[in-house]
Amino acid sequence: MNLTLKIWRQPDAASAGAMHTYQLADVSEDMSFLEMLDVLNEQLNDQGEEPIAFDSDCREGICGTCGLMINGEAHGPEVTTTCQLHMRSFSDGETITIEPWRSDAFPVIKDLVVDRSAFDRIIQQGGYISVNTGSAPEAHSVPVPKDDADRAFNVATCISCGACVAACPNGSASLFMGAKVTHLGLLPQGQPERDERVVNMVAQHDHEGFGGCTNIGACTAACPKEIPLDVISQLNKDLRTAIRNGH
Repeated sequence: MNLTLKIWRQPDAASAGAMHTYQLADVSEDMSFLEMLDVLNEQLNDQGEEPIAFDSDCREGICGTCGLMINGEAHGPEVTTTCQLHMRSFSDGETITIEPWRSDAFPVIKDLVVDRSAFDRIIQQGGYISVNTGSAPEAHSVPVPKDDADRAFNVATCISCGACVAACPNGSASLFMGAKVTHLGLLPQGQPERDERVVNMVAQHDHEGFGGCTNIGACTAACPKEIPLDVISQLNKDLRTAIRNGH
């Protein structure tokens, strides 16, 4: 297929960016979206032009590194990661607009690469469990109800890609935080730090400049791991409980 690509180019964080248009021919529908960008970059190299910078790592939908706004949608038209999106989702002759994540809290580093270290700082404020490590404990030494274990596993599949933030009109990271708080709050090991965790993570979220949640639902619709919207309810419930407990 032949494509017209409109891509955001920005040399660095301090410089202004703009959309640039490229033509790409003979794209196989079996290519992944990132493979298509690799082909474009080979073409640009051959022409002596600067290749387009974009994030990628595992290319298996696991790491969460890749993340692009494609035709105005986080990760593109399918509910998957950018690296698992294939060109068969597009049509011959189509014009595709490619931009970095849209969020003030994710400033552009170069072209399509954004700084998502705000997520790391939120996790540093409580997205973990403090336990002494050593030999593996007996599997049945800490009983966990199956429903809780299943839900904890399901919400732990969040890969911190940032699609929820990019899709949200308010730029909120509540789905991301809700997944972390719900996951840890369902486990016995997560109880000692439960109140402190949610208060500190929400405070860091607001400090980073993320917006507030108004339950629009665009976040869960864009999430490649289909994290449910009700984790935000759990986040709010835990926050109210922590405040009542004096945190």
